[in-house]
Amino acid sequence: MKRLLFVVALLSIPLVAGCGSEAPSGPDGSPPTSVSGESVTVPGGTYTRVSAEELKALLESEDFPLVNVHIPFEGDIPGTDLSIPYDEIEHNLDRLPGKDAKIVLYCRSGSMSTEAAQRLVQLGYENVWELEGGMNAWRAAGYQLEGT
Repeated sequence: MKRLLFVVALLSIPLVAGCGSEAPSGPDGSPPTSVSGESVTVPGGTYTRVSAEELKALLESEDFPLVNVHIPFEGDIPGTDLSIPYDEIEHNLDRLPGKDAKIVLYCRSGSMSTEAAQRLVQLGYENVWELEGGMNAWRAAGYQLEGT
């Protein structure tokens, strides 16, 4: 029994050593440049859910359309490229890039953008991202909205 406890304790050392509370950073102490997000599987494929902080990092090298799908209008995250109502997303595909290009969606709280993300995935879009918690999470993280 003592031997088993010793082995368990020994195996736990690497796990405990790797459990720091510091946020990951780049080699110069800066925030990471890549954002992985959380993959969400839905019928037809997956989309990626990101936090406000992750979206802020993504916006540094905006290589995607940022789409506000909230209705009625309650403001925009700076850098927003399009406003398309969530329930009209499939009727506005001509305004979006190709099905393999990154598209980032948001709304006020996350429910409308989740619905729009799921619909785009069902329509064959392969690189859909969504802001978890929407504009509410954006403001809670200390970021401003435009047009409010």
